[in-house]
Amino acid sequence: MPGTNLTREEAQARARLLTVDSYEIDLDLSGAQEGGSYRSVTTVRFESAEAGAETFIDLVAPAVHQVVLNGKPLDVAVVFRDSRIRLPHLREGANELTVTADCEYTNTGEGLHRFVDPVDQQAYLYTQFEVPDARRVFANFEQPDLKATFRFTVTAPEGWTVVSNSPTPEPEGTVWRFEPTPRISTYITALIVGPYHSVHSTYEKDGRAVPLAVYCRPSLAEYLDADAIFEVTRLGFDWFQEKFDYAYPFAKYDQLFVPEFNAGAMENAGAVTIRDQYLFRSKVTDAAYEMRAETILHELAHMWFGDLVTMEWWNDLWLNESFATYTSMACLAHAPGSRWPQAWTTFANSMKTWAYRQDQLPSTHPIMAEIADLDDVRVNFDGITYAKGASVLKQLVAYVGQDEFFRGVQAYFKAHAFGNTRLSDLLGALEETSGRDLKTWSKAWLETAGINVLRPEIELDEAGHVVSLAVRQEAPALPPGAKGTPVLRPHRIAIGCYDLDEDGKLVRTNRIELDVDGELTRVEFPAGTPRPAVILLNDDDMSYAKVRLDEESLRVVSAHLGDFTESLPRALSWASAWDMTRDGELATRDYLALVLSGIAKESDIGVVQSLHRQVKLALDLYAAPEWREAGLSQWSEATLAHLRTAEPGSDHQLAWARAFAATARTPQQLDLLQGLLDGSQSVEGLAVDTELRWAFVQRLAAVGVFDEEEIAAEYERDRTAAGERHAGAARSARPTEEAKAEAWASVVESDKLPNALQEAVIGGFLQTDQIELLAPYAEKYFAAVKGIWDSRSHEMAQQVALGLYPALQIGQATLDATDAWLASASPNAALRRLMSESRAGVERAMRAQAADGAAG
Repeated sequence: MPGTNLTREEAQARARLLTVDSYEIDLDLSGAQEGGSYRSVTTVRFESAEAGAETFIDLVAPAVHQVVLNGKPLDVAVVFRDSRIRLPHLREGANELTVTADCEYTNTGEGLHRFVDPVDQQAYLYTQFEVPDARRVFANFEQPDLKATFRFTVTAPEGWTVVSNSPTPEPEGTVWRFEPTPRISTYITALIVGPYHSVHSTYEKDGRAVPLAVYCRPSLAEYLDADAIFEVTRLGFDWFQEKFDYAYPFAKYDQLFVPEFNAGAMENAGAVTIRDQYLFRSKVTDAAYEMRAETILHELAHMWFGDLVTMEWWNDLWLNESFATYTSMACLAHAPGSRWPQAWTTFANSMKTWAYRQDQLPSTHPIMAEIADLDDVRVNFDGITYAKGASVLKQLVAYVGQDEFFRGVQAYFKAHAFGNTRLSDLLGALEETSGRDLKTWSKAWLETAGINVLRPEIELDEAGHVVSLAVRQEAPALPPGAKGTPVLRPHRIAIGCYDLDEDGKLVRTNRIELDVDGELTRVEFPAGTPRPAVILLNDDDMSYAKVRLDEESLRVVSAHLGDFTESLPRALSWASAWDMTRDGELATRDYLALVLSGIAKESDIGVVQSLHRQVKLALDLYAAPEWREAGLSQWSEATLAHLRTAEPGSDHQLAWARAFAATARTPQQLDLLQGLLDGSQSVEGLAVDTELRWAFVQRLAAVGVFDEEEIAAEYERDRTAAGERHAGAARSARPTEEAKAEAWASVVESDKLPNALQEAVIGGFLQTDQIELLAPYAEKYFAAVKGIWDSRSHEMAQQVALGLYPALQIGQATLDATDAWLASASPNAALRRLMSESRAGVERAMRAQAADGAAG
């Protein structure tokens, strides 16, 4: 809609004109159990720098009843259009505005989301406001640099609980009157309303007690491991307050596990919302607990970086997210008492893999992206904003020193508390504490796009001793369509030298830390030293670059990858092999052989599960079509063999059970899945619990063994919101024309599905065993996607645009169809970006398939 897309220039003009003092927001949610709309009354007090000036306030609402500016009613029909209310003839100095409107509950995870739990038929509400969705609930100046205080008054149904940023008051009947918040941005205000279950505790330090609480729906209360969540939370409180030298800045800290959440979590000040899939209904591996801990710590870090000190505009979104990611990983890795000291292995294995993938798309962009408007930022929650940014912060810490880094951060928080900043404010503080000039560093790392490649160059004498060692840096061309030019960057790295000991283990025998700059950097290496078995660039994963092994190191690693005694060099080697596979430098069949030769020795469960996902992806997308079935057969046989030999009841056994379920294909393998479901077969130690049952059911549905009767029977066993999603995915996975047509109609031809169910149906629809069955939907997709994008909310439209793209139709026809659509559909920049990213995935798969075919 015109007017909904705030531009940076508009935001800057409004910020020059206005200073916002306070909001008083009165919401009548007494009819929330029935749904529909609700009354929203907002009073805003603000100051204008000019007399007679005009501005606008933001609001998305089906009906606006009254707009009163400085005691004078305005004509709603004249001033309200699209998502804006025009405010003419402002006074210089103090102004007061009251807006009375009807706002709508959503089922899209944006604004005020309403969910009805099928277990108890009760409604549960929560808000999600990032980026511009507070305007769906109350009238406000929706930009991060117009901070204010917020006082919420909420009328709720009898017996419900209301949680917001301020401490929860005693209700006056069914009315909840909250105290004003500190000065915060609109996007981190929050309301969570419903008959939620809660557990309370306290964090005590230096004479101060901070109330803690966790919340969830009563139907999930039996899975709420509150003690474990509080343990991680206290770990973060201790570590962050010490490192930041700034006390937790809000009055309490609530963590609310909410349904149908689009993201992992959201850093609302003092009232963090977290997807309730993090309350585990069934056995999960330790990797899932580590991921949850990182999410908890990420949001807690935001209380300082993002909430206490907030970016001025969304071009510094990366700094918010990267800082929270870097410090959460550092806390897990270094805080006393952490269960996950190997967290940097997880970071190298998952977060950086995401970053490397994103950085090689045509949409690659500098870490500090140019954000012209809200459409830009909506699609910028990506691997560069989070993972590359965090990788570069890790590099910055290595560059300036950890102590100097945190001393700069401490000064930054003290100088800008409850204010707004730009990147230059942080870099200035770090320059003061480190003595380093960061302007050149910033330009190279933050203002340019793309990824460097580091390769060792080794010269040996006739006896096999090292004569010289150098690091060659390359700046590959950016992907076609990407903006910018490739650059060489300064890298602070470590070089690890590894040799095989008498037990056949690869142990580090030397470590050299140095600055790499320019095309070729000589390494100080003791002359006459025997050549190490493996020379690993970027050991300890300090920098952000694609690393290649020399020929001899690659030979040793290929034979002994599982023999590194430490998890991080293993993860770096696995990541390098995966990157080479994606780039077509390592054939898919050779990657499979490498994984099969080394995965049995991999102890880190997170790495094991990543390898499972990567092998399946490589076989599905990157294998030569004529060899794919042979590769899948090898893999499915291997998963079953490992399932049978894994330690009973172990995380590895569970991971292999899931990997087997994802690929089982022969009649005997499918019979085993059925037998495990009905109890006629068993694997010692393997608990076939609710979530694992659904993994088996979805595979059996996808191959046509199970149909509606079996899916419905499984749903009867699990009549929950999660069960409904799993059943939806299983139904859309069935290999019949009728099942595909039904799923397509429910998502594309109708807009009634809530966000989580739509996501599940889309996830089940695209099955890699069903390429021919799905082929007709490519043309239907290109015919429908523009209309969906223009008519639905961003989250719902993005699910369709990304999830239903014909990514499995790998060939020139898909590229041509995408190009024709891009040339004729006139999509906006956000949709054009998503489409070009999907196209690049098909192009990459074509190159990898060709490389795999050549290897065969």
